[in-house]
Amino acid sequence: MISDVLSEAKEKMQKALEVAKDDFGTVRTGRANPALFQRVLVDYYGTPTPLAQLASMVNQEARTLLITPYDKGALKDIEKAIVGASNLGASVGNDGNVIRATLPELNEERRREFVKIVRDKAEQARVSLRNIRRKAKDDLDGLKEVGEDEIARAEKDLEAATKQHVDAIDDALKRKEAELLEV
Repeated sequence: MISDVLSEAKEKMQKALEVAKDDFGTVRTGRANPALFQRVLVDYYGTPTPLAQLASMVNQEARTLLITPYDKGALKDIEKAIVGASNLGASVGNDGNVIRATLPELNEERRREFVKIVRDKAEQARVSLRNIRRKAKDDLDGLKEVGEDEIARAEKDLEAATKQHVDAIDDALKRKEAELLEV
């Protein structure tokens, strides 16, 4: 019983950590990266579709990404979606076959904005971890056939797991901040 609650909580915490790291990857750092374009949704025949499902993306240069659509008919829709993605600020050019998305240089002010965004994403991840911990603690408190000592040990284990995952989020945040502020 206790082990089931703890393993489920740890599994959910690990997923929350992975989601946070993925979110950090969507914030640009001055270099073109296909991960930046993961959250771009293209209106493909009336359906919002992730760009990664419609085109291949390759780094051409440090700040340029080459996007090759699988369906040439979606070229204009992809271009429109990239231009509409305000967090990227990419300038887009298309030669009829491929799209070249060039990211502008980041100035100090824009870097600071991105740091704030990343800190907010980290705080959301921490809140998610705390919610998982609270639910697991409630589940542990709801167990009737288990002794108080066992529940107390399980709660300590839960706290340790929570701290470990929060520390991992903080480490990822520090790395991303350093990456963002690097000129």
